[in-house]
Amino acid sequence: MKKIITFLAIAGLFTLQSCTTSGSFEIDPLPVATSEVFEVNASFNSTNNYSRLVTLNPRIYSSDVVLVYRLTGITSQGSDIWKLLPETHYFADGTLDFGFDYDYTTTDVSIFMVGNNLQTVSTNYRLNQVLRIVITPAGFSTTIDKNNINAVMSALNVDKSQIKKIDL
Repeated sequence: MKKIITFLAIAGLFTLQSCTTSGSFEIDPLPVATSEVFEVNASFNSTNNYSRLVTLNPRIYSSDVVLVYRLTGITSQGSDIWKLLPETHYFADGTLDFGFDYDYTTTDVSIFMVGNNLQTVSTNYRLNQVLRIVITPAGFSTTIDKNNINAVMSALNVDKSQIKKIDL
């Protein structure tokens, strides 16, 4: 019995011994995370079911986060005022009048209006709406103030000249 245990112990030492290599290998660098910003002029009406579909080409990574902003006005100093969607407008009694919302996949962004009677919404809210679609790598989306488009653009190192216009 002692000989079997000794034999198993010696065999175990040989089989559990590590291998070494003298070769080297190269690791491909990870792709650089890029951000893109698109500007779209869209109108919402019954003909398009109060929605607009923006196709993304090339498709985005499934880990990317899409933010959509709507131009809501201009300050007295001439700066744009952008509001992050979803955006909701209420009647005086607190019930939903209408709003803007969006969803996205790796291939498109759907921007749409919600509400009870969208035909009665003022054309100031439905026609010629300027929207910015910001595609951010997942890691950035947790560290930036998403409500402030200027902070988002600054954090992503994107300036106005890099915004791509999309005609629908």
